[in-house]
Amino acid sequence: MPRPTIEEVAALAGVSRSTVSRVVNGSTAVSPEALTAVQQAIAELGYAPNRAARSLASRQTHAIGLVVPEDTTRFFGDPYLATVVAGISARLSESEYVLTLLIASDDPGDKMTRFVRNGGVDAAIIVSHHTSDSFVDRIVEAVPVVFGGRPLRPRPGDYVVDVDNEQAARHATGHLIGLGRRRIATITGPPTMAVGVDRLAGFRAALQDAGLAPTGEIDGDFSEQGGADAARALLADGDHPDAIFVASDLMARGALDVLRSAGLRVPDDVAVVGFDDSAVALSTAPRLTTVRQPMFAQGQTLASVLLDVLAGREVPDRVILPTELVVRESA
Repeated sequence: MPRPTIEEVAALAGVSRSTVSRVVNGSTAVSPEALTAVQQAIAELGYAPNRAARSLASRQTHAIGLVVPEDTTRFFGDPYLATVVAGISARLSESEYVLTLLIASDDPGDKMTRFVRNGGVDAAIIVSHHTSDSFVDRIVEAVPVVFGGRPLRPRPGDYVVDVDNEQAARHATGHLIGLGRRRIATITGPPTMAVGVDRLAGFRAALQDAGLAPTGEIDGDFSEQGGADAARALLADGDHPDAIFVASDLMARGALDVLRSAGLRVPDDVAVVGFDDSAVALSTAPRLTTVRQPMFAQGQTLASVLLDVLAGREVPDRVILPTELVVRESA
């Protein structure tokens, strides 16, 4: 049978073609009576709009850009990012939007930025962003954006989905203090990322509350190799810490390997707490005490907030999801 046309829907509903088009494209400029009539006609005829024609008419692509300002090695090797992306994809699969992945540690020649600004996507989700990522500003100017994690340089009207990283780090460090540890160090994320800054601030606040000073603070760049290098630096003077708060599970795995190689027992000699509760936390020996953040739910929430923004619904500027400390053998 021939595919039903928009004109046939309009004739059956007793409305104009433009009214049907407004209903199909989600416009609110339609009376309740006309909306009901069109919806009934669509159902009766089995009408399905031509997506390509809709895109041309409305200048919509029905694509969401996932902007990850990292290199491919970091993106595909980080369990946190992988789980967040899985949550985004799961939520968008319930909508008419598809996900377009845009990975770049920088944007030479503004290629990616031009793609977004020239209508390649309708909106964007930006995760793992740094202060040096100036191309992010140009994307924000072009399309609606939701950030995974607060930007270090916030803009009025930014939409952000995050956890309370400072409070979570404070709780994790307090756990180490509660175990009687007094020479406590941290392996941090980069100072160019708000998440690195916030987790370091929480670490420092917990020590200050207990009247302690940090034994060491080393940037591990949120990578396994960076965590290993930072652990070696903490052990370099021979007077090792008795506990380490590590700002990601991936860095913690690198640190645990170094501690083991140095003949130090975890948790007897050095207690270790990570952050994320990714699959990495269960793959280490001993298993990792860590801060659980709802990574999959973060991805789902990022997508839900952006879909609400695109639909013109009211959404809060900030959505803060809960964390909890999961205690295992490492601390």
